[in-house]
Amino acid sequence: MFNDALLESKFARIGARLKVSDGSRRGFARGGPVVLDVRSDRDGEFFEVSGTPNSASEIEVLDVRRDDRHLLLMVREPTGKHKYLCGHDERHWFVAAIPESAPVGTVEAAKEALKPAEVRAAQAKKGLNARAGNRRKNAANRRQGEWFFIPAPELKVDEKLVIRDEPISRGNGGKPHRCEFCYRTGGETVYVSQNRPRGLTTDEYRRLLDAKPGAKNWGWQIRRRDALVYAKGRVRHPDHRVITLHGWHRVLMNTETQAAAMRNLAFID
Repeated sequence: MFNDALLESKFARIGARLKVSDGSRRGFARGGPVVLDVRSDRDGEFFEVSGTPNSASEIEVLDVRRDDRHLLLMVREPTGKHKYLCGHDERHWFVAAIPESAPVGTVEAAKEALKPAEVRAAQAKKGLNARAGNRRKNAANRRQGEWFFIPAPELKVDEKLVIRDEPISRGNGGKPHRCEFCYRTGGETVYVSQNRPRGLTTDEYRRLLDAKPGAKNWGWQIRRRDALVYAKGRVRHPDHRVITLHGWHRVLMNTETQAAAMRNLAFID
């Protein structure tokens, strides 16, 4: 299924270790899809590719950027092709699924595909090429992990609605990024807990409590889903350097959640 030695050599070119597993030790279903993860052992972090012996999947590295410490991986499965950007960001290795709608074949194209349309538009407005636009701090935006922050000097804020030390999360159970000041406008009210990280609408929440009264003790918080989100001040995350936003910035998540391949990632940052 996999040419282990070839894959390992490609990952070694960006300074990464790769381990190939049949997935049996981690309970992956026989004949299931390839699963990608970033794990750790006594020697530090490594990428793991897990697949089962009878899987029809194939893996190919499409592009390697040694100096940038990134590569583009493609997984061919009976259900279609999926692409993943694997690389190093500040302190840790990561893997990100690329939306299938983006016909990418290079690391640079994959990075562009992960940018929301608003970020690409801000880049173009400032006349930035792809290399300049990929810097974590540039004239168009700031970036921390999967989050982009675009200056919004025109924003008028109701100070009574500004929240301090607010978490922002893509709802997959990962560690949230925390904004010193956050402001949300529009969107839909949802109830969020560790058991329901993606949130429930008011009707869904009430139906759950009717069916399972004990769920009221799940530590619910009221959030806004699909709201316009703005942040300023310090933004913190344990895996990234603290950034400071001077003035309000529009907050946008990368496009990874648009990828069907997200289901094949065990990695959660």
